Amino acid sequence: MALVKKLSARLQNHPKRVVYPDGTDARVIKAARQFATRKLGVPILLGNKTEIETKAKSLDIRLDGIKIIDPITSDDAVAIMKLMSGLPKFKGFDPQEINSMALQPIYYATMMVATGRADAMVAGATSATAHALRPVFKIIPLQKGFSTASSMMIISTGNQELGIEGDLFLSDCGVIPEPTENQLCDIAITTAILVNHLTLQTPRVAMLAYSSKSENSKAHSVLKVKSATFLAHEKAKTCDVKIEIDGELQIDAALQKEVAQMKGLSSSVAGHANVLIFPDLNAGNIASKSLRVISSANCYGQILTGLTKPIAEISRGATVDEIFGTSVIVGAQAVDRRFLSTESL
Repeated sequence: MALVKKLSARLQNHPKRVVYPDGTDARVIKAARQFATRKLGVPILLGNKTEIETKAKSLDIRLDGIKIIDPITSDDAVAIMKLMSGLPKFKGFDPQEINSMALQPIYYATMMVATGRADAMVAGATSATAHALRPVFKIIPLQKGFSTASSMMIISTGNQELGIEGDLFLSDCGVIPEPTENQLCDIAITTAILVNHLTLQTPRVAMLAYSSKSENSKAHSVLKVKSATFLAHEKAKTCDVKIEIDGELQIDAALQKEVAQMKGLSSSVAGHANVLIFPDLNAGNIASKSLRVISSANCYGQILTGLTKPIAEISRGATVDEIFGTSVIVGAQAVDRRFLSTESL
């Protein structure tokens, strides 16, 4: 059973409100219709109500079970502006400037999640990554004990021999260009914690490089991964969930048992990894987009990690199925862990 299907069952038991700042986009409206029809919660479309209704009618899409909010005319607008002006990152801003930002769908949606008016957000369908992420990093706090926010792609390969029943979790694919060893450590642990939350399985984290356990390499990138692996091992000891980590590993040694054996690698991760941590953004972004373009795998995300709220920043090229799947994932992420101890996937 695919991860999205499993998580949909979780949401049917614990429905969530997912807000979409790109509410006038046809793909988003179609994904929201699926989310509402399957009784996974309430999708919230932001934008001009007339425009959304006209677009939905042209697509022959019903809007029952879907909430539409125009930030400009919303009864909540004044409260959102006031709350936003009190946030640390907006101290010193001109009140008029804050009000103008608060009425932008991306800021309004982020504030809805921050204040509990929505449980999760899916943004980015019609905007550049920087535009979608800027308000998120200003408004949503980091998880306690971490100083890094990054992003995760979920690749549903269809190959049951890979990852967790065919699903691989890749980080960082969209946020930090040149992570330090401490940032790589945080990326590894926050990704692993989220993977455990979504799958209820043990994350097996491979810290990737172009070499596997090399004793001779003096390359900075490899030494950084070695150091990050050590730091991640130490930080994992403080976590409530079991996390297995190994590195540095080449990607084939991380995913293929035969390759790991040929290279003399023996660990619970080598040949069995389900979480892949890339050494920098070039590697992670190229790998994830390559898989999306040249394979038949379903790709979901970017799912932001290290934050206290479930938020995704999708590609402007995302399909309806990818937007729907990503919505299910962040919605399921919003389900309290206390409910999951009595459930199975």
